[in-house]
Amino acid sequence: MRAEHGLAFAGGAGGALDRAAALRSDAGALAARLSEAGTVLLPVWRGRPLFAAGGERLAWLEPGHPVVAGLDPLFLGLVEGQARFAVDMSPWQPADDAPELPGSGFDRSEQGHPGLPADLRFAELRAKMALLDPLEQELAATARALLTWHGNHGFCSACGNASAIAEGGWQRRCPACGAQHFPRTDPVAIMLVTQGNRTLLGRSPGWPEGMYSCLAGFMEPGETLEAAVRREVAEETGVAIGAVRYVASQPWPFPASLMLGCHAEALDDTIRIDPVEIEDALWLTREDLAQVMTGDHPAIRAPRHGPIAGHLMRLWLADRLV
Repeated sequence: MRAEHGLAFAGGAGGALDRAAALRSDAGALAARLSEAGTVLLPVWRGRPLFAAGGERLAWLEPGHPVVAGLDPLFLGLVEGQARFAVDMSPWQPADDAPELPGSGFDRSEQGHPGLPADLRFAELRAKMALLDPLEQELAATARALLTWHGNHGFCSACGNASAIAEGGWQRRCPACGAQHFPRTDPVAIMLVTQGNRTLLGRSPGWPEGMYSCLAGFMEPGETLEAAVRREVAEETGVAIGAVRYVASQPWPFPASLMLGCHAEALDDTIRIDPVEIEDALWLTREDLAQVMTGDHPAIRAPRHGPIAGHLMRLWLADRLV
């Protein structure tokens, strides 16, 4: 089953992943789990999970597989009582000296490994997310976010010494000063701005031609979600916002965000873009957006399935954005 309404990573599997937090502090229990039948590992290379079946499912390896030998597994949780782990294969360098992959949401390149069957490929999660079922979306998002955090936080922010993985991968501890560090999630306000029969969309520099989306921005310290929505829209387009309503959230592990989707009602329609923030912004009628969604608009391309921006647009078109 694909993500409902094209909203990836949103937990549509009804809690099929048991994160089993109580196991994280029991190193002996985690080690025992690694030797159990049914336990599997998800290899991730430079942020790219391993996929099988053309990207329609993740590819899992047994703990004893030579490709993952010697790597430190991070505990993701339990699925029907069986443990799921992730391992970081980023240090591996292809023998053909493949160039550094772009790592964007529009990257369709894939990478094989000589120790694995040819139909197993590392690929950009954003390019495959809509193909996975909700459970594997959650597992892939968790693995990518955790491994990226460890890759970027190898040293203690309190004293500067090297820190070590703890709690099955859900913590880093500093052996020098004793500080504990936890994976972080950065909240992002993303909003579908409407006024009557029109919606306001924008585009960032470097996006593919014809791509427009909802406005969005990181929340700031001491700021409410509603205030962040009004500030971001004003900064990017100069449009004033009145009522703001929360709609839905989406984990977004690129690298570590939580998208907080909102519906924002505009008080005016004069656009004054900040070129530092965005490249362009425009108003589209409901009829225009319907054309965009079906791929029939002459200038604007349909949004990708998976991100919350397209989800908000589809809800508005269906009169379900409440």
